[in-house]
Amino acid sequence: MHSDRRRERGQRTRETVLDAAVALASVHGLEGLTFGRLAEHLGTSKSGLFAHWKDKEHLQLDAIDQARRQWTDRVMAPALRTPPGIRRVFALHEARMAFYAGGVLPGGCFFLAAQTEFDDRPGAVQAKTALALHDWLAFIRSLVDEAIALGELTEDADPDQLAYEIDALGESAVIHSRLVGHEITYARARRAVLARLRTLATDPAILPED
Repeated sequence: MHSDRRRERGQRTRETVLDAAVALASVHGLEGLTFGRLAEHLGTSKSGLFAHWKDKEHLQLDAIDQARRQWTDRVMAPALRTPPGIRRVFALHEARMAFYAGGVLPGGCFFLAAQTEFDDRPGAVQAKTALALHDWLAFIRSLVDEAIALGELTEDADPDQLAYEIDALGESAVIHSRLVGHEITYARARRAVLARLRTLATDPAILPED
């Protein structure tokens, strides 16, 4: 029983550290995610961190996994509570904008930071980052396919193209929100996806107003 409690405490500590790692990497990038910076942020020693990760790359890889869990809980899961179809596609974009607007991460988006940092740097971190993007686009496509099957999107709608456009508008919102302004950026990002879905909807009236 004592060993179970120790494992539980250890797991909670690990998750707390990884949450901090994701937050720091959203600002400083994964290369800027050093044991020294993380220890200073947490008010702990570097030696304690080495008990969990033998080197920086393993910490980076686990941070990606933690960011994916966070994204699943805060962006994908809320969308799945919406009825299937075109409204669920739009709900996914709104959940993403709400995640950004809520300031969950100080740098806005962990994945945008990782993608721009490792897009031309082959290795395990790039591979895991690419897989996260691949799976995210596949998830958007699955919701689009579902909406087509339900007859709420036209049959000639291209799921791959629509997934790309929705994701690209979400990524753009991260940068513009910091350089142009939060409120106007999120409003424009919402209107852009809504307008695109209306052009492909068999019944645009089921979508929310502007």
